Formats: sequence, structure tokens, C-alpha cells
Amino acid sequence: MTSPLSSTAVIFVVTLTCYIFSSADGLGGSATTISITYGGNTPTICGIVAGQPSQRIQCWRNGNIFSVFSNVSFESIAGGRDVFCGIRSGGSTLVCWDYNIVPKRLYYNESVRLFNLTIGDTQVCALMNSTNNQNVYCWRGNDDFVNQRNTISSISSGLGYTCGVNETNGVVCFGSNSNLANSIQGLFSNFRMISIFVGGNHACGVNITGFLICRGSNNDYGQLNVPIHSPFEYFALALGANHTCALRRLNGYVECWGGRAGVMNSNIERVSFETIVTGLNFTCGLTTNNFSVICWGDGWVRNDSNPLGFDQILPGPCVQSDCECGIYPQSESLCSGYGSICRPCDITTLVPQTPELVPPPTSPRIVRSKKLTKGLLAFVIVGSVGGVAGICTVIYCLWTGVCFGKKKIHNSVQPTINAPQHTNGSPISRSATIRRQFSRGFRRQRSGPSTKQAEKEEEFTFADLALATNNFSLENKIGEGSFGVVYRGKLLDGRDVAIKRSEATDKTKKFQEKESAFDSELAFLSRLNHKHLVRLVGYCEENDERLLVYDYMKNGALYDHLHGTKNNEKSPSLLNSWKMRIKIALDAARGIEYLHNYAVPPIIHRDIKSSNILLDAKWVARVSDFGLSLMSPISDSEFKPTKAAGTVGYIDPEYYGLNVLTAKSDVYGFGVVLLELLTGRRAIFKSTEVNGGAPISLVDYAVPIIMTGELEKILDKRVGPPEDNEAEAVELMAYTALHCVHSEGSYRPTMTDIVSNLERALGLCSDSHGSISSGVSVPSD
Repeated sequence: MTSPLSSTAVIFVVTLTCYIFSSADGLGGSATTISITYGGNTPTICGIVAGQPSQRIQCWRNGNIFSVFSNVSFESIAGGRDVFCGIRSGGSTLVCWDYNIVPKRLYYNESVRLFNLTIGDTQVCALMNSTNNQNVYCWRGNDDFVNQRNTISSISSGLGYTCGVNETNGVVCFGSNSNLANSIQGLFSNFRMISIFVGGNHACGVNITGFLICRGSNNDYGQLNVPIHSPFEYFALALGANHTCALRRLNGYVECWGGRAGVMNSNIERVSFETIVTGLNFTCGLTTNNFSVICWGDGWVRNDSNPLGFDQILPGPCVQSDCECGIYPQSESLCSGYGSICRPCDITTLVPQTPELVPPPTSPRIVRSKKLTKGLLAFVIVGSVGGVAGICTVIYCLWTGVCFGKKKIHNSVQPTINAPQHTNGSPISRSATIRRQFSRGFRRQRSGPSTKQAEKEEEFTFADLALATNNFSLENKIGEGSFGVVYRGKLLDGRDVAIKRSEATDKTKKFQEKESAFDSELAFLSRLNHKHLVRLVGYCEENDERLLVYDYMKNGALYDHLHGTKNNEKSPSLLNSWKMRIKIALDAARGIEYLHNYAVPPIIHRDIKSSNILLDAKWVARVSDFGLSLMSPISDSEFKPTKAAGTVGYIDPEYYGLNVLTAKSDVYGFGVVLLELLTGRRAIFKSTEVNGGAPISLVDYAVPIIMTGELEKILDKRVGPPEDNEAEAVELMAYTALHCVHSEGSYRPTMTDIVSNLERALGLCSDSHGSISSGVSVPSD
């Protein structure tokens, strides 16, 4: 088995969805929170335990209850012949166990997540979200996963074949038993289906008119004899080798037909179930009443239908995403505060809106939902308000004359060509006047917190700032930025601030560069407001002097704590904690995410590095120094600035080599920062232990070691080995960094993906029950 720090790929969180038929399966079938493993001497029934800090797996075999990976959270499981598998919470990892409960990791990738796991006889398949398509990937024995179909909405596996529903509601089947797969696909070729579930030699599903249809190669046991039913009466299915079971939509009662595997006693006929699963010749269900597991059928090894003795089992996966159709009752307690269980959506919402195929409005089974009624009421109210507002607008327009160009502009926003004067009497440059007028106009287009913040920026005199910094004395110098030196200052009103002053120079070219950097930072910061961006307090423009005033960050730059005297082995620091380092990384990532996704227009920083990540008095990280920043294009297309800019060691190689700049260039720089946090080494460093003392980039040093699964070799020794509840979090941050510094920008994650990963990593640090480092780990293939 490998160390908890030796996984092989990484994650980026994708939003999970509530699937209508996630609570049913085929033969071993689609992943739910319970599973059946058949074969061997006796079956193994497993479930994901509810109400615990971790959503662990508990199994029953031959009357004995035992746990599997007791401190690891899973969101869904599925079983087949002598194997069962689980998708870990978040969807990044697929782990399988053989009959002897020996684990093997089949998949680990944070950038493409798994869902809708299904297992047939020996075939393991799952859906993956990739480039707006839901791809089916399958594993057979030791074979690598193979892409089978694109844009599949649901899948189910049986004896040697798998079927799914494609984007046109058609059924597609494939697998090692190609004859049976082709036969089943042909039998459904004339139907448009919402779902499909596979058994031994037959498959069943609900078509778009709501009726259950079963087809197969033979009907020797009556498994195709669907009872007479109303549209959308059944909402979940479970198919064995020669039998079919379904749950009724209104009350959760189970109905089975076909071989004796579906035989139920009278005690089960009036029990409501949340989900059902099947083996070859018996079926198990999760009861709604107390979330216990009951099994029945000709092949069931016990003579009674009493619960198996599990702890309470989850009725659905605990997820961190929004739930499209509401949250399941008791979700908070069932998930023990970790995420929510999504309530299954009404099956009728999946029906394509084709008039000739939708059940008529008079059907007693189709009723307008409360959600729709509320939506219509809201529409009426909003429409009424809109009508009144429109009338008021017309009246105001006629009264003020603004509609006819007669409205006067208030002096505070009226454009002017007169050059304003500084307090010392010197005129402001025309370019500065135009910039301010543009900035004001831009602010009026903004709304929300940024507008409020932008109006607060102050204009200082040079004398004010010289007084605040003791005439820019060396003892007040605290750093350097993109266009000048940074000083600590205290304003007359007592506020502590950081003041960036452009370097004095007689060279015209250098002055133009500083002027451009000053203009860039002022333009951007004057309209940005985020808790993880350094706040601009004000500015000064007098003659050749250009100064910017910021909130003072008491704890300085992250760089100083990692590489300076603030964090050596003899000087303890709050940064000598993995949880604190992950928290700082998350803070900075949120600031950059705001620039990329929520600033209008979006902003590319261009100089992300540890010295531009500052820490305030409460150790909250904030991104600073926007002197090199550029506005991102409105479209997603790449653009080429005139010249590459940034800091050696952090510059995106694609940007530096090809002069192509995108938001992914910031992602690369941030990836280097993550590596600094992990290793404690500079972006470019020398060490007699590494490369014979010659300079080497941190990326070239760290990436090969992380890829070989030996992360512990390069971790910063000042922090010490990760605690039990930190190992997985540190591993997750490392593999996030690995993807961030990919040489090609298209393969790097977005900042939103990175934020999701770091949020999860921080959560793992706070919850020891979510870690895999408790002594049981999954070996690599």
C-alpha cells in the first residue's frame, strides 16, 4: 500500500447533480448508497453510514458487520461479481475492493470527476463530465479506462454489456457481450427513453410518455411482463438475472415480477423504500422509515426479512453543491453537517416538451407543481411592478426633459476640458484629467460593493504623505512594488497605511513605464472591492510624483514568512502550520478568482507571486500590486500584449515563449506560490543538495517528485509532517499545484476549480474523519 501522500492525479470540483434514477440499479448496477456483491460463498451487502463525521462504508457478510475505510467519506457505491466499488466524496477517486476486501484504486483525477457509477458482472463503468460532454468510461480487469460513448445521461451495466441514454433519448449499448448489447439496443430503437436499467438478458426503462418498458432476448421467467400501470407510476428500478423490481412513485412500495428472486413476504409489501439494488437472484432495499436495509428473494441466504443490523444508511449522497430540486428532509443530521442530500427531481421534469409526446393536461397523474405555481405568481407580481415602473418612467421622462436631451448634468459628473489645479497651484496633466473622467464614468456603470468602495478613494498632497512617512525615511521602507518603493506611514487622522512611491528618474522611458504602472493600478483598484484584495485608500499626483496609498498589512508579505527572517527555524510563526498555509492559499485564490470572474471587465494580474500576497493583522491574505495588470478580453479568445511581463520563476512559460496571455497565466504563477507553501523554497533557488548547487526552478524541482508520489520528501521541514487530519489536505494542495504549473495553459484549472480544491483541503484539516491517513490507504495500479 502507498502512503497517503502518494496519489497520482488531482481534482477540480464539478457541480454534482441530482439524478432522477440515482436510487435504482441494474445488475449490481448504478451507484447508490447501498450495494450487493454476489459470487463467492456468501453475498456482501454494503451501505454508506449516515449521521457520522465521515460517510464511511459498512458491510454485512454472513451475519457479521464490518467497516471499510472507516475514516474516509464516500458518496456512492455499487457492486458486481466478487467486487464492489465506491466513489469518494467529491467524485475524484474510484476505489474497488475484491471479495477479500483488498482495495485497489482504479481512478484518481480532480480535473474530471466521476458520477453515476455502475457495475455489471465484471465491467465497471462511470460517467465523467468533460468539455460539456458526459463521457462513459469503463474498466475491465486491469485494462485502462476506455471512452465508450459521448453525451450519455445515464448508464447501467448487466452481464457483459452496458446501456445508456443519449442526448436524443435513444438507447445505446456496448460491451464484451456485443451480440446481447446489439440485440438490446435494437429492441429499444423505436422508443425515446428517459432512463434505462440493465439486468441479465433484459433491460427496462421509462419512456418519455412515462410508461415502463422491458425488452430482452427471452422471457422464460416473466421478467418482461410489466404490470398494468399509469404514466410515471414507477420511479426506480432494479434488475437481476431473471427478475425485475420497481418502486412506486407515490408511496415507495416495491413491486417485483419474474423469477423467484423477486418473491417478497407480506411484511415487505407495505414497506416504503428509498432505494433498491439487486444481485443475481435477490434484492435489497433501504427503508424510508428508519434507513435500515432489508433483503428478500429466492437467492437470499437468510430465511427472514429482518433488517441486517447496519447503522442508519444514507438515502442519497451528501454533496456540497446546490440542490436543483430541494434538500432531503433531515439532510443536516444525516450528513452530520457535511453537505446536503439532494431531493430527487420529479421525473416529469425530464420529459422533452414535444406536444405529441407529452401526456395530455387532463391526465390525473400530471399536476401543476407548487414550484411552478409560485413561479407564475412571482411572474405576475414582477410584471405588475414592471408596468407601474414603466408608467413612472414615462412621467419622469416628460417632467424632466431628459428624454429630449434637455436634462442638465450635475457639476459633480459634468465633463470639463478645464485643467483642474493641484493644491500647490500646478496644473494636472491632460491625460490625468481624462483618466479621472473615464474612471468616474466607469464607476457609474458599476453596482454593488465596488461602487461604494470606489467613491471612497482620497486624493492626498505630496506634503501629507511625506509627513506620514517621515519624509520617506529608510526605516519606514517595507518593500518594493511594480513601479516603486513601499513605505509604512501614519496619516494625520491616525490611520496606518502603506504608501507606494514611484522611483525618481530623469529617463523619459522609465518615467513613462512608471506612469503606466501607476495609471494601471489606480484604474483597477479604484473599482475593486474584495476582502482578499489590498484596498486602495487614495493617491497623489503632483508634478512628477506618483503615489498610491493602501491599507497597511501588519504581517507583511507571504514571501518574507517563507523565505525571510520572519520564518526561520529559530523563529516560530503561525505559518509553521499546514492548516494555516492552506488557509492563506485559499484566501489568495479567492482574490484572484474575483479578478478573473467577477471584476467588470475581468482582470489578469500578470504578477502573481508570494511577495504580492500580503497578510493583514488577522492573517487574512490579500493580493496586491496591480501595476502590471491588464483587462481581460470580453471573449474567451487569447490576445497578445506587446511584451511579456512578470517575475522570473513565476512567469507562465507559454506567455513568455509565445507571448500569449490569458487568465491561465495567473494560474501558473499561483501554482508556483502553492509549491512555495509546500516546500518552503524560493521560485528559483540554489542548493548543494539539488542540481549540484546550480540555480533551479521550483517547478522543475518539485513536479517530478510529486508525480512519483514522494511528496513527503520535499515538504517544508519547518512545518513538520502533516498530522493525521492534514495528510490528504496537503496532498490535495500538491496535486492542485501540479496541474496549475502545466506547461500548456489549456490543461490548467480555472481559479474557481482551485478555490474549490483548497476549500476542500481546508475542510479536511478541520475534520480528521475525512482523511485517508488513518492507516488504510489505496495502492496505485
